[in-house]
Amino acid sequence: MKELRTLVKQKPFKYDGSVKNGTIIYFGEGWKIKVTDSQYSSLLEKFNGQTLAIGASRTNPPKNSLGEWLMANITKTAIASYVVPILIDEGFAISNGKYKIFIKEQ
Repeated sequence: MKELRTLVKQKPFKYDGSVKNGTIIYFGEGWKIKVTDSQYSSLLEKFNGQTLAIGASRTNPPKNSLGEWLMANITKTAIASYVVPILIDEGFAISNGKYKIFIKEQ
């Protein structure tokens, strides 16, 4: 299990797995969410080579943000704060300021 921190609030969280094989993200008080390898593949394909807003809002992520896509395609729970550090740590993305991310060309 690997421990990372969210980008903005620096809150620690843990995850098992990888972007290539899928992850289980552990956060808060006993919460966990699974993101499959095919869901990561869809995300990387959709935003390949793009800079976009992280969209970490729990209730109203900005239009066309990663958070909006995650809430529409993976879970209604706001997980952008966790997925982004995983993508950066594993080399699939680069932080582009405090609230934006660049998805590297795959």
